[in-house]
Amino acid sequence: MQEQRKRLVGKVVSTKMDKTVVVVVRRTRQHRLYGKVIRVSKRYKAHDERNECLVGDEIRIVESRPFSKGKHWRVEEILLRAAQLDTSPLRAE
Repeated sequence: MQEQRKRLVGKVVSTKMDKTVVVVVRRTRQHRLYGKVIRVSKRYKAHDERNECLVGDEIRIVESRPFSKGKHWRVEEILLRAAQLDTSPLRAE
């Protein structure tokens, strides 16, 4: 039997909570009446067991059992790592 869980792809916008990431999923849809294509975004809280996601990563989340009141998605896979900036102090020569 085929698994019927929803899967979404989005970008991590916050990692401030322990074992939780906030993911923004952006999609386009057509307006009901006027037909104009509009961009819609929604934020999901997803469970990240190993705290391995970083802000800017593109990830796939999958529907799962409720972990808390607002968290019922979990991180399935990190698709694309964010380019990390070098934060080391510059050496004066």
